[in-house]
Amino acid sequence: MTNEMYDVLKWIAQILLPALGTLYFALAELWGLPNSAQVVGTITAIDAFLGALLGISASTYLKDKNEADEDED
Repeated sequence: MTNEMYDVLKWIAQILLPALGTLYFALAELWGLPNSAQVVGTITAIDAFLGALLGISASTYLKDKNEADEDED
């Protein structure tokens, strides 16, 4: 995964999806939109999954970087 792709996915996970879930929940309550719990639950599940994948990716990256730094010493 490139740094640019990681940054975009991180922005989606940290900013976009939580904001989208909050927006839909608020509008659903105000305007009577259908299935607010299901929609927000789905967004939250996708966000949690994406966050887990990004956490694994970051952990792997840092491990590889630390090993490379140790090899240089």
